[in-house]
Amino acid sequence: MFQTLDEAAAFIRHKSVAMVDLKFCDLWGRWRHVTLPAARFGPALMETGVGFDGSSLGLTAVKSGDLVLVPELGTAFLDPFWEAPTVSFLCATLEADTRVPYPHDPRTLASRAEEYLRSTGIGDASIWGPEFEFYLFDGVSYENGMNVAAYRVESREADWKSHELGGGYTIPRHGGYHAIPPQDHLHDARTRICQHLEAMGVPIKYHHHEVGGPGQCEIETRLLPMVRTGDATLLAKYVARMTARERGLTATFMPKPLFGEAGSGLHFHQQIWKGDTNVFYDAQGYGCLSETARFYIGGLLAHGPAVMAITNPSTNSYRRLVPGYEAPVSAIFSLGNRSAAIRIPKYANKPESARLEFRPPDATTNPYLAVAAQLMAGIDGIRRRLDPTTLGFGPYDEDVFSWPAEKRAGIKALPTSLEQALDALERDHDFLLEGGVFSREMLQRWITKKRAEERAVRDRPHPFEIELYYDL
Repeated sequence: MFQTLDEAAAFIRHKSVAMVDLKFCDLWGRWRHVTLPAARFGPALMETGVGFDGSSLGLTAVKSGDLVLVPELGTAFLDPFWEAPTVSFLCATLEADTRVPYPHDPRTLASRAEEYLRSTGIGDASIWGPEFEFYLFDGVSYENGMNVAAYRVESREADWKSHELGGGYTIPRHGGYHAIPPQDHLHDARTRICQHLEAMGVPIKYHHHEVGGPGQCEIETRLLPMVRTGDATLLAKYVARMTARERGLTATFMPKPLFGEAGSGLHFHQQIWKGDTNVFYDAQGYGCLSETARFYIGGLLAHGPAVMAITNPSTNSYRRLVPGYEAPVSAIFSLGNRSAAIRIPKYANKPESARLEFRPPDATTNPYLAVAAQLMAGIDGIRRRLDPTTLGFGPYDEDVFSWPAEKRAGIKALPTSLEQALDALERDHDFLLEGGVFSREMLQRWITKKRAEERAVRDRPHPFEIELYYDL
């Protein structure tokens, strides 16, 4: 939004801005913030920043917790949800003593991954197109204790509401794809989310109702630079939640909030450009993809299980990744096949549009780490010339679930649990360490936290177990 400090200061005065909000991302992918009176915005803030304890957010060890936030002027936007006029900035996270970028800051790490790409000579820029899938519910409640484990969600669109006296416009299960009003109750909410995002500098491609009948939505952006993709993902989650709250709704990006209904992914379309050339394009290649793109696919699928420990880092992630819901469960690539881990869009067949889409990720990830991990896997594939066909990844342009079991057994499976993905990351992470992009320390912190979450879920009796086993 701003190029210079003077430009930002003039805007704040002209718009009578009362507060300046500094937003940043913790290691686990949640946005955090601290808010200052607008009078504090000036050269001193840009020079010294605002201190905070990084150890409380997974970014540092307790013994070295002090970090500082410095606003990134180009990321500013007027926050439409607060009573007092407020300008928000995304921030650079710096070492408190040296003022150099903190290496474990997720946003810094994503930038470092793109720097590594440039150092290899493969390309100058990594370009991404995220697809945001989420549910808008009318309400949610949950309770967990020694003697109770329960949750409930409600949606006015759901077929379970059809028996109640109302408008009569519900959506059958799995019947929400591109539903139109009056069945689609959420068009105006999605439009409002898109308007806010565009005002914040996130270009929108389109929005529509997704497959899930009880309130599933999709918003897709245009292609974005790598770090901006992480920014846009956190903006989309923030704006969706805040817009929902204004309308008496609640938004969730959980991968699988409903049993028996479509889950929500965070698919990533991706390209690499060198100068004015999309290095993934070849008019004669399969799906109009170049040999470089094929090697990228080979790296991404070869390292797929380890990558998924970062892109799918919740126990709920693997309740979505089951057959029958257009969710990828096999390490294969294909032209247009939505059950493949990597889909090559048939319509992306021009020099500027040719790309691949990695479909396993979901929004419980940290988006900066997610794009960095995928890029590092792809770069490793290019450098080692990992041919995906030779490795058994396809292409498979048919319904592999219709194959006999013995034939299907030859396809390499993706992890079916968080534990499996974390095991894979422990075995296979050297590709992430190249160029100093990730560090062993940060990866170990991630693995330790996620293993604790997996144990916490595994140790608790499940409500369905009471139904299955209470009388045995």
